[in-house]
Order: sequence, then structure tokens, then C-alpha cells
Amino acid sequence: MHSAAIHLLRRVSREDPRAGVSPARLSALSVLVFAGPQRISELALMERVKVPTMSRLVAAMEGEGLVRRERHGTDGRVVVLHATAKGKRILDRARELRLALLESLLSKATAREIATVREAAEIVDRLVL
Repeated sequence: MHSAAIHLLRRVSREDPRAGVSPARLSALSVLVFAGPQRISELALMERVKVPTMSRLVAAMEGEGLVRRERHGTDGRVVVLHATAKGKRILDRARELRLALLESLLSKATAREIATVREAAEIVDRLVL
């Protein structure tokens, strides 16, 4: 399963350049969209990179209008990152491209195989979430 998951993720991630953003930026955007606003240090931890690396990535993303910095509501010293509407649109586009490829790949499967994949995905989701 591990090998299959890695192969599948590598295959669908080949669509990412068509969204116009690097995989690292898409990954960081994904965290900000699905996990919500984060501090740079939190985002770095989630993305498994050092804070200086994430700071450079965020600066580039900010320059492209993908994220914005806001002061924390109760602690003005803290800066929180938010995905912008543009960032969300790009992430949605990348997701659509990946899902279209996945649909294309699965179109070669039988109805029984699709049912098996669906059941396996539900089991994995239940066990890991």
C-alpha cells in the first residue's frame, strides 16, 4: 500500500506545474486552506522545513498574491498567514487537474475494481483520520 500510494501521488503531482505554482507552494497553500491560518513556525513544522526556508517560501508566495500576513487578533506581535482568494483558486485548479488525471487512470478499471478502491479508501480514511 505504501508503494502504491507513493506511485499514485508522484503520478498525479505531475499535473501540478499546469497550475502555475511549485509543489512546495501548493503544499503550503493546502495547509493554509484546509488547516486554516497559521504562523510561519507552525506552517514550517507542518511542512517539515526549517523556519528560514518557510520564510523565504512565504515571501515569494506573498509577492505572488497567494498569501497575506495579518496580525493576530489578541496578540499584535504575532503574524498569521492566510491563503488569499487567488491562492485558493490556484489550489482548486491544481486539485481539479489531479482529480481529472485520477479519474482518467481509474477509467480503465472495472466496476468491481472501482468498488474495491472506494472501499479501501474509506477504510484508510477511517483508520488514519
